[in-house]
Amino acid sequence: MSSSDKENWQRLWGEYIKSLDNWKEMFDSMQKAAATMQENFNRIWEKASGESSLDTMKSFGENWQRSMGVTQNDFMRQFSDNWQKTVSEATADSFKKFGEQWQQSMGDGGMKQMQAYGDMMKKFAETWDAMWPQKSSNTKID
Repeated sequence: MSSSDKENWQRLWGEYIKSLDNWKEMFDSMQKAAATMQENFNRIWEKASGESSLDTMKSFGENWQRSMGVTQNDFMRQFSDNWQKTVSEATADSFKKFGEQWQQSMGDGGMKQMQAYGDMMKKFAETWDAMWPQKSSNTKID
């Protein structure tokens, strides 16, 4: 191997390692942001379910689901099916199980699921703001 070939290989390898390090850093940052968002969501959900009637929670869920629209995404269909079951049971335990199943399914990985999760959380915030504008900051969500 000539010194030129060796230098090219080392440069290429260095670029790969740098991109791998960048990916890992972004992945760690995304995991941290998702965990923080989920913690805040859980606190909001707990407070809302403790202070709202089951009819209000059902109405919120229906509005949230409608805001997400129709999709062919298997994840969204599963979410919808689980939500419908939860709403039809309408018990505190069913809402807790829904949250646990949802978080478990999010842990299964995949970029489409990550995007779907972000979309769902955005729609959650928009729906919340539409139903309880005085309890939110009315901050525009991009």
